[in-house]
Amino acid sequence: MKIESLTVALRPRTAWEAVELGTALTRRHAVAIWKPYLLLTLPLFVALNAAAWALDMLWLAALLMWWLKPVFDRIPLYVLSRAVFGDVPSTGQTVRAQLRWGARWALPYLTWRRLSPARSLYLPVDLLEGGRGAEARQRRSALGAPVYGVAALLTLVCFHFEGALYLGIAAGAAMFIPAEYLSESAQSIWQALLAEATWVQLAGNILAWAATCLIEPFYVGAGFGLYLNRRTEIEAWDIEIVFRRLRARLSAASAPLLLALCFGLGVLPDASAQQAAPSAPRAPSAEAAAMDDAAVDEEAVDEEAADESNEEFVEAADAASIGAPLRDPVGSDDVEASEDGEEALQKAVAAKEAQAPPTLDEVFGDARAEEADLREAVDQAYRDPTVTPKRKVTTWKARNPDKPREPKSPPALEGLGVVLALIGKYGLWLLLGTLVVLILVTAPRWLRWLRDSARAEEREPKPVQTGVVVEVEPLPDDIPTAARRLWQSGRQRDALALLYRASVEAMVARAQVVLVPGATEAECLRASRKMPLAEDREVFASAVRTWQYAAYAQRLPALDEFDALLRTLSQRFGWAA
Repeated sequence: MKIESLTVALRPRTAWEAVELGTALTRRHAVAIWKPYLLLTLPLFVALNAAAWALDMLWLAALLMWWLKPVFDRIPLYVLSRAVFGDVPSTGQTVRAQLRWGARWALPYLTWRRLSPARSLYLPVDLLEGGRGAEARQRRSALGAPVYGVAALLTLVCFHFEGALYLGIAAGAAMFIPAEYLSESAQSIWQALLAEATWVQLAGNILAWAATCLIEPFYVGAGFGLYLNRRTEIEAWDIEIVFRRLRARLSAASAPLLLALCFGLGVLPDASAQQAAPSAPRAPSAEAAAMDDAAVDEEAVDEEAADESNEEFVEAADAASIGAPLRDPVGSDDVEASEDGEEALQKAVAAKEAQAPPTLDEVFGDARAEEADLREAVDQAYRDPTVTPKRKVTTWKARNPDKPREPKSPPALEGLGVVLALIGKYGLWLLLGTLVVLILVTAPRWLRWLRDSARAEEREPKPVQTGVVVEVEPLPDDIPTAARRLWQSGRQRDALALLYRASVEAMVARAQVVLVPGATEAECLRASRKMPLAEDREVFASAVRTWQYAAYAQRLPALDEFDALLRTLSQRFGWAA
């Protein structure tokens, strides 16, 4: 795992900041997450609901889709675990990976781990690290113990978000129902809920699946953010990234120094030229000789320190100078030496540019770890006391320790304890016997009352009173005159009722419909849509609205409004004036 390839800024975060980091990652890679998520969950949702519909058990489809959530959670986790290192998988790669990736953890997370409140945090630990047995348990404990409460609260919050979406979408559908049909529609839906209608159960399954598809990837992403934050805290990823970047920057800066060193080695004269050069001999003094010896010692120490600190650069320079022997300047031109040095520098630069990408052996060399060494390093990391803090404390213990003396209670207290024990043992039996005697003594009083109440329940019900159904009075021949007479006599409600009845009969005749007995005003309005003329529909709606205001809101129209309505109805429906 190359942590230097991480696309997020690693730093110590609080648990809730880590949750926000996970949700931000989910939003950034939304397309890569939701495409395979819908591609895999939608066919399964359709198949389960079709099978449950055939068995008349639609509730079973909703239960199975909810229970299979951990299987679907692998999809966003797979995408985020790759995308956080800059490798966003395609939809096809994600779909193909679900056939085998994390399959061995499917059974635990569908059985005893299904109801775990920290499922979002433990999924990355198990699926990404691949531990087994006790090793996986220790890893879950080390990573999850400090943030277990936050993970559980995250599960509760996402559960409430799903419920809010479910109810919100269902309530939002009511906004598209016209106001005059709202009460009737609500009553119909309530009756369908009580009757457990198939379409209501299917709509509920669709709403639950939609809410899950929207919230579940954020839930998994938040758990992945907690996992990244815990790894950063335990393994100090942020500090390691800083050191790796510093090493890369220093390695990049060493390239010019290496080229300069190669150039210097190419132009310097060799030792034979220095020996052939004439020098004026002179006898040094004792003090000068001592000072020279001290200077030589200091230079030797400095050279040893420089050799130790710049060992990598010297080795690289030696490797670069192989095959290019130093030229002897004796009997040669200084210009030729400088030209050879420039040619060597140009060849080194060209070889650097033409160099192929390094292989693993060239990068790691002899320090490349074998599989056994890597496994041993992993085991050693798990045994690290900072990961699973344990300590062994050694203390001195006597071979024959003195037995602690049991305190002796006073004889008076021992006798009191015996008395209380006898009271507790036999007193309960005495209390039970007394209660039984009281029940038997008072039985004649309350037993008769119980018998009378039982007999009263067995009495025959009162006969149902039947009455004669009064037939509806037929409409008068002159409806306008009869309505005015009722209005003038102070019976305004009866006058409006007469207009409403007459309007309904006229509407039925013109629309050629049949109304059920006891049809409501809303049903009459729906039936009036079949009248061919728009003017007739508007006049009928006005008559129904006036009657509803008077019947339910106690709002009677003024005399002028009543006369205008009566004239309009008489003209449209052909009543005698």
